Amino acid sequence: MDEKSLRLLIEAGSVKQMRIIGDGALFHVDVVTAKKGAVTALTAKGAVKTWATLDATAKWIRSLGIGTAQLDVTRWHPGQRGLPI
Repeated sequence: MDEKSLRLLIEAGSVKQMRIIGDGALFHVDVVTAKKGAVTALTAKGAVKTWATLDATAKWIRSLGIGTAQLDVTRWHPGQRGLPI
């Protein structure tokens, strides 16, 4: 789900929960909606939207008008280096 669609869902009150997921050395956001369940936030080009730091992720969520998010760091490894693409 891209940011534009996400903002519309937030305005409509359809977002139940935001989850910050640590995976490798990066973070991404899963959005739990009333109808679709958990959906990952995407860029405008359709790639998974990722952040290198927790505070940058939280600032993005806050910019959407959301003040609460669940944090999952089960698979987070801060020292891990990214794989070349």
